[in-house]
Amino acid sequence: MIFVNHFGITIAADLYEPKNYEGKLPAIAVSGPYSAVKEQVSGLYAQEMAKKGFLAIAFDPSYYGESGGYPRYFNSPDVNVEDFQSAVDFLSVQENVDPEQIGIIGICGWGGYALQTAALDTRIKATATMTMYDMSRVMAFGYNDSLDEEARYQARVSYNNQRTEDYKNGEYTLGGGHPEQATDDAPQFLKDYIDYYKTERGYHPRSLGSNEGFAATGIGSLMNMRLFDYVPEIRSDVLMVHGGDAHSLYFSQDAFKLLKGDNKELEIIPGANHTDLYDQLDVIPFDKLETFFTDAFAAES
Repeated sequence: MIFVNHFGITIAADLYEPKNYEGKLPAIAVSGPYSAVKEQVSGLYAQEMAKKGFLAIAFDPSYYGESGGYPRYFNSPDVNVEDFQSAVDFLSVQENVDPEQIGIIGICGWGGYALQTAALDTRIKATATMTMYDMSRVMAFGYNDSLDEEARYQARVSYNNQRTEDYKNGEYTLGGGHPEQATDDAPQFLKDYIDYYKTERGYHPRSLGSNEGFAATGIGSLMNMRLFDYVPEIRSDVLMVHGGDAHSLYFSQDAFKLLKGDNKELEIIPGANHTDLYDQLDVIPFDKLETFFTDAFAAES
């Protein structure tokens, strides 16, 4: 199935429904991780939520997967928020969907975009973020905010030199995906990514994480802006889920501190790493997600 966002980009999605239902359904739009396609993590989440009684769609973001948009393999936080909003547009007018019971799930980098969307779109009654990344923070400041001003300046020099080179060559250079194998001294989170994206566990031929990655100059907007300015104004329910052993845990912990109200919750899964929440059914708290969305929708009715 497809729908079109406000930038005129056609978004490709897969739709999942409960096997048996009557009347209008609560609905959830799912996307992420940052470099994945809908046949990977988001499709799994949508399928499991459909088993719980929700209509769910998993969609490819603009510029990659089966969605449209040119140039390919780029990323824009503005466009990606619009992708989520266009999914809500689509769900809102389906005859078998209750438009007052729409939520979103964002995974990894799309967890950050989910929060950003929830701050704008009042039609979203509940938002869950899973193993969330703040992509604007990591692209500008590196992991654990390790880049100082000089390092950030040099990153901008490299980024702009690449723009010039790409324009001269008439094509966009890809930044390169994950290596086929990790070296012994590679950080554990890289080994975890490789174990998902580069093996039968999660490989997909359209996945940026499984292949050559984003365009090398696709991160410019994330280097030059910050997400979450209006996250403190989110009034709807928010559940943030993260692994206790994930290298990325600090993203969720810090974002959670910005949220206000007693309808916000941070759940930390002991012993889970970042990618465990991609596909490990014995780790991902789907029962918790079911309860969260059901209760949030009931409170709005």
